[in-house]
Amino acid sequence: MATFNVMGPLGLLQHRRWEDIASMILGVAIVISPLWFGTAETPTAMLVTALVGAAVVVLAGLEVVFLRRWEEILSLACGLWLAVQPFVFTYGPPLRNWHIVLGALVAILAILELWQDRNRDMSA
Repeated sequence: MATFNVMGPLGLLQHRRWEDIASMILGVAIVISPLWFGTAETPTAMLVTALVGAAVVVLAGLEVVFLRRWEEILSLACGLWLAVQPFVFTYGPPLRNWHIVLGALVAILAILELWQDRNRDMSA
């Protein structure tokens, strides 16, 4: 379980609950991002975006309850996919830029959490 441990420099040495909450917020932003820009010309990209966003929300929720390394690895994969997805489905600049930024933020949070938990026993 994510805990409120003693803060180190910048509060980034231990896995913190705010990281999971930030991931959930990013996941919701991913799900609704196609609606912000009104991009209905690529329904497949919209569906995949919704699935990736939902996965980010669910994985972040699971990290609050059960802290396991596979959740962070899947979050990293979701972030990387979201950053690459605009080039796979070839859609326009406003949504493309937004997805690259959101994907990078999800990936950075996942890498931070993996780094923080590098010495923690994550068995079971």
